[in-house]
Amino acid sequence: MIEVLKPGLMTTLQDLGRPGHRAIGVPLGGALDSFSLRAANALVGNTDDAAALEITLTGPTLKFNADAVVALCGARFELQVDDLALPMWRPLRISAGTVLRIGRALRGARGYLAIAGGFDSPKVLGSRSTLPGSGFAGHCGKPLTESERLRPLGATLIGRHWPRASIGVRMARWWANPAPVLELDQPAEVGLIPGRDTLDDPELLFDTSWRLSARSNRMGLRLEGPGLALAEAALSLSEPVAPGTLQLPPEGGPILLMADAQTVGGYPRIGHVGQAELPRLAQLAPGEPLRFHACSLEAALEKRRQMERHLHKLRLSAQQVLAE
Repeated sequence: MIEVLKPGLMTTLQDLGRPGHRAIGVPLGGALDSFSLRAANALVGNTDDAAALEITLTGPTLKFNADAVVALCGARFELQVDDLALPMWRPLRISAGTVLRIGRALRGARGYLAIAGGFDSPKVLGSRSTLPGSGFAGHCGKPLTESERLRPLGATLIGRHWPRASIGVRMARWWANPAPVLELDQPAEVGLIPGRDTLDDPELLFDTSWRLSARSNRMGLRLEGPGLALAEAALSLSEPVAPGTLQLPPEGGPILLMADAQTVGGYPRIGHVGQAELPRLAQLAPGEPLRFHACSLEAALEKRRQMERHLHKLRLSAQQVLAE
């Protein structure tokens, strides 16, 4: 068992979500940065869809009551055992009784802590992902709270031959490199496929350095900048939307839909970002800049293929090393 000494700002249990249920109004959900989730799972020998902790801006403090192997990927977080700073993107073997502290995000917004075997919780519609406010999975659909206990699912002690240490943690000699799939340079540069609804001044969308609003959440990223307007008034009919859709509400500030977004919406759709862009968008913190550049559907698909190739190589390399 793992005891939650401090829960962090917003720490939730997430996997790859609930595909196949949007027809009945259930959002996809799951990790906002699915690349980092999958990478963390690969580093500890899990399948892609194992549940992990999604950590937002400030992380939890966890006490391990049994040996475990973990990996933290995503944003650059403070990570410590006692006074020792630990590396990210690398498997760590934690000894029973050790307290692991994940502090604030130094760059980026979200981290993913995977444990060998995955975290256990009841599944709802095939997923352990927390959908805040719904009661779905996780911990009754809510972020972690102090004194809760987390249960690993079939934990396994991989990496027995790593270097020993006297402070309750062993570090693997190898690590993963998230570049070029996930880089936290600023401003974030994101490709945008043109939408059906045309703007009065299309160049304004691409010439502006947008800022992430503090009102953003897992449903959508609200962008601050100049007000946008449509070339022609659009019908306000509710139509299907998906993570990556860029909507334009009446006040003129665009909203980029994320994993917990609704399945239909009536706002004009002025663009869409590809799946491979979502991990970088998930790493935006309030106030950070974002710029769009025009992108074709084929270019977006190629970027997704590159992400999948990167993850495939990481998974194969991890499997080989973990088997030693």
